[in-house]
Amino acid sequence: MLQYLTVPVTQFQQNASIVWCDATGDAAIIDPGGDLGVLLEEVGRLGLNLKALWLTHAHIDHAGGTGELAQKLGLPIIGPEEGDQFWIDGLPQQSQMFGFPPAMSFTPTRWLHDGDTVQIGNEVLNVRHCPGHTPGHVVFHAPQIDRAFVGDVLFAGSIGRTDFPKGNHQQLIDSITQRLWPMGDQTVFIPGHGPESTFGRERRTNPYVGNT
Repeated sequence: MLQYLTVPVTQFQQNASIVWCDATGDAAIIDPGGDLGVLLEEVGRLGLNLKALWLTHAHIDHAGGTGELAQKLGLPIIGPEEGDQFWIDGLPQQSQMFGFPPAMSFTPTRWLHDGDTVQIGNEVLNVRHCPGHTPGHVVFHAPQIDRAFVGDVLFAGSIGRTDFPKGNHQQLIDSITQRLWPMGDQTVFIPGHGPESTFGRERRTNPYVGNT
């Protein structure tokens, strides 16, 4: 069984998620944006073996702690898609601009593409490329537990911003309606900020993408 724990980090209260395989105790952290001590404390409390870092996209609040953590523990960085390399290259500047601790740029160990899979222990998650908020944004879908880790594509009652460099509003809407909705109304999604919701609820009530 795949398990997860969502831990809000940084002054942006970004949802970093520790995901792990019950059978093996192997774990990954999705979007280790900062507060690495807090994240590692939770990993230790749960008795997990941290094996990888997975990124939905490369904005500072999601990726700021990634380079340091990968270097410190010798972990592979998996994702996002190549379109976010310019955001990764700009992480040191982003950290200064937004008052974050110094952030390292890096090159992911593995880029991700639409239709790829990632694995932790015995658990496999599907990867969907969902551009719009950033060009290289990806989403991790765990159909075995009806969960999706969607970064900043979709929120409870809202959608991701598209006014950043290389953001695209129509692309974002297409990502939500063509890539997320087919995962099923019952699927609970873990957004990059704020509470969980379901795709079904957002299809019915979200003012930005409702009834789509």
